[in-house]
This record gives sequence, structure tokens and C-alpha cells, in this order.
Amino acid sequence: MMSLTTTSLVETVKNQYFYKLKANIDSFSSLVGIQSLAMLFSLGGVGSSGFSGGDISVNIKYYSSDMIFVFTMIWAFITAITITTKPYRNYDFTFVTNRLSSSLANVLFLGSAGLLGAITSVLSGNLLQIISALFMDEQLYHLSGGSSHYILGILTTFFYLFLISSIGYFIGTLVQISKVFVVIIPVLFIGTLFFQAFSLKEKEPFFWNMIQFYTTETTVSLFILKAVLTTVAFFTLATSVLNRLEVKR
Repeated sequence: MMSLTTTSLVETVKNQYFYKLKANIDSFSSLVGIQSLAMLFSLGGVGSSGFSGGDISVNIKYYSSDMIFVFTMIWAFITAITITTKPYRNYDFTFVTNRLSSSLANVLFLGSAGLLGAITSVLSGNLLQIISALFMDEQLYHLSGGSSHYILGILTTFFYLFLISSIGYFIGTLVQISKVFVVIIPVLFIGTLFFQAFSLKEKEPFFWNMIQFYTTETTVSLFILKAVLTTVAFFTLATSVLNRLEVKR
């Protein structure tokens, strides 16, 4: 007897999302590891300055979570690529599913991972300062902007991580279509850098301009708008690419 039970898209996406959280638990463990490594590298300070005069010598070290943020971005990029690989795609066949519901669940998972990464990345700056105060013979001065400072930091960090995740997800889907993209993408990236480096035109490299387009924005709302539009575009393109894959290989 055939079953007449139907499942809505929302229910399917929800089930896949919670399943992916459990199935990809290793990615959260790797987040702890990579942030711990970045914190270790940051213990010496991310910058320093000093001056001296007479019998007085002052050396100033600057502690921040910048390196932890960079490492977290690398983690987000790799995680996004990883969930597009065949073993992770095969998890979806635990459910009655299609490429759309799978992609939506992946977006929700990457969003959750990005939010967790943003929170831990921003708050790790406090932990770094505590470790420095406890184990290093240094006078520590802390500049704090209050709770609004942390909320804004988490918000902007989240959108940076979500943006880089969408790029990684798109690249991962291209590689699933054809392994030739493993060669094409690095060649295009490096080739563009070399072409503009040796070009007679005196202008900033294309990729540097793209980075500045997001990182030099001083208005938070405009930055969020840029990040959201770009993220939606990459995820939409990735979903379209995944729809071209066979239902199961």
C-alpha cells in the first residue's frame, strides 16, 4: 500500500537542519581547535610600540581578537566547502528530500555556524586579555565600549563569516560539477593577481578592490546590505548549480 503522507518543505528543511547540526558536530570541534590555535599565536600581541627617555623605557603591546577572526574566517570557508562534498550530500538521503530543501538546510547550518563563530570570536578577545593578565607580568589596560560594542562586533563578524561561507559554498558546488574547477579557480585567482601586477595601468588589483568594497564601509547598515545581497547571490547560484547534479551519484 502506498503512503499518502506528505511532508511540507518547511518540515523537511527543519528536519534536515537539525540532522546536519548533529552530523557536522566535528566542524564545531574544529572551530574550538582553530580558535585556540589563533589565541596561542595572539598571546604575544598583535602589535607593539615603545619609547624611551632617560632611565624610562616603555613597551606597549596590543591585544585583540583580529587573528582569531581571520582564523575563524578560514574555518568558515573550509566548512562551507566541506558540506558540498559527496559524503556530506549523501546524508540528505536519510530524508525524502530535494536539492532545494538540502540547500536551504545547508544555508541555515552555515548561518548557525557563522553565528557561533562570531560570538566566540568576539568574546575570545576578553579571554585573551584575561590569560595575558594572569600569566604574563604585564600591566593590562582595557578599553571597552559597553554591551553595544560587543553586539555590533558580533553582528558585523557574523555577516563577514556568512559572506565568506557563501563564497566557499559556491566554490564547493562548482567543484562537485567538475573537478576541473579545482585547477581553474586557483589559476584565475593567481592569474588575475599576476596580470594586474605586471599591467601598465596603475590601479589597485581587482581582488583588493573587492575586499575594500566590504571592509572599508563605515556605515553598518550599508555593509550589512552589501553582505546580504552578495550572500544571497552566491547561495542562489550554488543552489542552481546543485540542481544540475544527479539526484544521487
